Amino acid sequence: MDGSTTRRSLARRLAGWVAFVAMGLALLWATPARASADESGDAPPRDEILVMQPAAAKVPALPADFVRLDHAWIELDVPASVRDRGEALLRTTDDFRARLAEDFGQPVLDHVLVRVARSPEQMVALAPEGVQVPDYAAGVAYPALHTVLLTLQAPDTWEAPDLGEVLKHELSHVALSEAVAFHHVPRWFDEGVAIRESGESPYMRTKALWDATVGRRLLPLADLDRGFPSDHYEVTEAYAESADFVRFLMRDADRARFGALLQKARTGIPFDRTLEDAYGVDVRKLEYEWREELSHRFGIIPTLTGGGLLWIAMCGLAVAAWIKRRRRAKAKLAEWAQEEAEAEAAMATTRASRETPAVAAAGEDDVPSARVPSVPVVEHDGRWHTLH
Repeated sequence: MDGSTTRRSLARRLAGWVAFVAMGLALLWATPARASADESGDAPPRDEILVMQPAAAKVPALPADFVRLDHAWIELDVPASVRDRGEALLRTTDDFRARLAEDFGQPVLDHVLVRVARSPEQMVALAPEGVQVPDYAAGVAYPALHTVLLTLQAPDTWEAPDLGEVLKHELSHVALSEAVAFHHVPRWFDEGVAIRESGESPYMRTKALWDATVGRRLLPLADLDRGFPSDHYEVTEAYAESADFVRFLMRDADRARFGALLQKARTGIPFDRTLEDAYGVDVRKLEYEWREELSHRFGIIPTLTGGGLLWIAMCGLAVAAWIKRRRRAKAKLAEWAQEEAEAEAAMATTRASRETPAVAAAGEDDVPSARVPSVPVVEHDGRWHTLH
């Protein structure tokens, strides 16, 4: 091989790696806010809040411009101006509830109250009294209260979140808590179930798993059981690992085992022991089998022998999906604003039409009556004559 050929080959490889790194940086920039830690370095965000005294937490009254939509097992409080959105959201809940019951092997979600705020600030006003409302979440679940809060505008970005996706995530938290009779489960299991059931961010989760597997930095489940990391990228991998390990537990061949796991957890037996009883092996063996499966899916040899092109393609798909999602969110906010403006205009027109008859009646009273002659008169030959 001559020098020019070698230089061209090196140039092509360099161009490929530049594209590879650029895609990776783009994905880091596009990582969802819900999977990142806050700037203080504290524990990463949680969207499920433990309420120590459920009986003392009272739900405040609805604002005057809100309506309550009752749909059998679920009640939805939404601004009247976006009622159509709320009704469309409700139509998706029955199928999702049925899917959760099938996956969990038992009925769930006997009754849930969902309140949709216009903004994160309004979430605080709609929340049950005396409970925490995270300022970083587009949705939050209070399983002990069978209550979920959502917002039409996401914190920080002020864009429109995918309400259907966020609602599924929060309903999954409530359903899982009910399924295990509110006994403790590891956070990786709780978040993994919610992410897996809602189906959120599939490309980014796959990319994070790929990076962690090839880079040999998968986080041990025992570490995730003690607490999620606070590092920006590590917490993204933690959520991705949690969701994929739950997928591994819920494979078709083990679907009955997963239901048995939840049934045993209802009794209050420690989670590791219930997992071992349901699957016949301890969690360390299950984790080893799962890692072996990941190594076959995201092995380093396919990456070096051509799988890198697939990786770059997946990065491109993830970025494209994020851009499309961002545009759709902006379009939703604009559409909601227009609908709200039209609703307010219609209400103003209705008020004006109600006031018009009263104004007209008052106006009729002000019209002077025809003049009544003060003396009698008669007409003769086209002329008027006064009677004397």
